Amino acid sequence: MMDDTALRDPLPLVLLVLTVTTGLIDAVSVLGLGRVFIANMTGNVAFLGFAIGGAPGFSVPRCLTAVGGFLLGAAIGARLCKTLAKVPRRRWLMIIGCLEAALLLAAALFAIGYDLDKLVPVTQLYGLILTTSLAMGVRNATTRQLAVPDLTTTVLAQTLTGLAADSFLAGKDNPRWTRRAAAVVCMFLGATLGAALIYAIGLAVPLALAGVLVLAAMFAYALHPASMAAGRQAR
Repeated sequence: MMDDTALRDPLPLVLLVLTVTTGLIDAVSVLGLGRVFIANMTGNVAFLGFAIGGAPGFSVPRCLTAVGGFLLGAAIGARLCKTLAKVPRRRWLMIIGCLEAALLLAAALFAIGYDLDKLVPVTQLYGLILTTSLAMGVRNATTRQLAVPDLTTTVLAQTLTGLAADSFLAGKDNPRWTRRAAAVVCMFLGATLGAALIYAIGLAVPLALAGVLVLAAMFAYALHPASMAAGRQAR
């Protein structure tokens, strides 16, 4: 049975905030970067297949840039996890959060003056794809290390499967259903807000908002008294 300290650990709430930012970022990528996924590599690999198959509106170079940036970001994130193995988790997450936020805020700067309808200037387009995919690669390597059940922050396939497969319809009691449902709602809200901001203002604001939310969530975690009791990272 979990003790009171574990129950008070704010990490799940932090990961839900990051899930909101995933919705923002994928709204930016799909709606503003020419049909390319940044956080969801499953969708991006499918888009790459569409492009190679000749489907209009999809681009091999854009998809490859996103996949390459994501892989590089994941490698960087994993290296940081290894390097910071003996650092308390609150400090480790603060370092990772600052890196991810810096990349997202850099993307927001790239978005200034960018035409999302014409996808120009091309240098800004690829700068946006690269910085955001790097950020999401770092994020995924980090959440993989954390291994918090049902809170990957970037994909929902397993979360939705868990909701159905563990439900009363399947003869089970659906453990952690509130967490799973919250993850779905957070992704939905982020995507909805992202789309609204993109068509009202452009790409810079949702990207900047995502960066600020990441930074705020990590600072809040680092300053939360209960985070000290979470102990060091499990290796």
